[in-house]
Amino acid sequence: MLFPAIEPYRQGRLDVGDGHVLYYELCGNPDGIPVVFLHGGPGSGCGPVHRRLFDPARYRILLFDQRGCGRSAPLGRLEANTTAHLMADIESLRRLTGAERWLVFGGSWGATLALAYAQAHPERVMGLILRGVFTGRRQELDWFYRSGASNLFPEEWERFLAPLSPMGRANPIAAYRALLTAPDRAVRAEAARAWTDWEAKTVSMRSIPMASGVSGPAGEATIAFARIENHYFHHDVFLRDGQLIEEAGRLIGVPGTIVQGRYDVVTPPTTAWALHKAWPGSVLRIVEDAGHAFSEPGTLTCLVDATNRFAGQLEGKT
Repeated sequence: MLFPAIEPYRQGRLDVGDGHVLYYELCGNPDGIPVVFLHGGPGSGCGPVHRRLFDPARYRILLFDQRGCGRSAPLGRLEANTTAHLMADIESLRRLTGAERWLVFGGSWGATLALAYAQAHPERVMGLILRGVFTGRRQELDWFYRSGASNLFPEEWERFLAPLSPMGRANPIAAYRALLTAPDRAVRAEAARAWTDWEAKTVSMRSIPMASGVSGPAGEATIAFARIENHYFHHDVFLRDGQLIEEAGRLIGVPGTIVQGRYDVVTPPTTAWALHKAWPGSVLRIVEDAGHAFSEPGTLTCLVDATNRFAGQLEGKT
């Protein structure tokens, strides 16, 4: 269902200030429809499989690793790392590519960032493709890190809470922040392993690798992933509670497709439904046999179908 593997025709690094340097790559057709892929987490990174969501003959595909993630440097840095910084980075990359407007694609945290960017810069967005919608509301964070998903995965939840004190278990995000920012690397590594394992065990209906690509021993990439994700969640993703749904009216005139797994335990469909109702002209596609991971077959089918349909609509309008 994916397009064939391709290699970038251009790779580079962009100094965005504040000590951060972003890795980016351009793939596909240099004269094609511009699209930017926003990876999840926050804290993971983009990979070769993400290039394959787009027809390389029709799209000019920009992928980049967000601040502190993947091949961007310094790895795991929390300073000057907020949603506002990331939105500014997207604009810097758009100007770098010379695109006046582009299609924005994001899943999970990438959907959060895509919505925030599109609401701030609707004149720069030709359309949105969102998967596994997360908007950063307190009720969404509480579902996954207090009570909700824990009722479906009690044994995994117990392992998630194991590194925390009895008092810390009342607010796991805050308790993990203390561990993930501890001076002792061993403490950070143990916490990062438990943090990422909880997400990995709940992300899919099938036994497939975690969508973020974080697995194995708690190396530097795993620690960075957990630190950045926890950093954003500790700060309520640096947005006002409910902001992205309340301000969905800013997207009037911006077409969008929302792809949502029916049995998504990480970001349940109620958020995608609320966004769809608040966003005039959006299309919601519920995948009946899927969880949260983008790599589940039904979800992939819908995502590739969406990129193909947008290509047909946007060709000649770039």
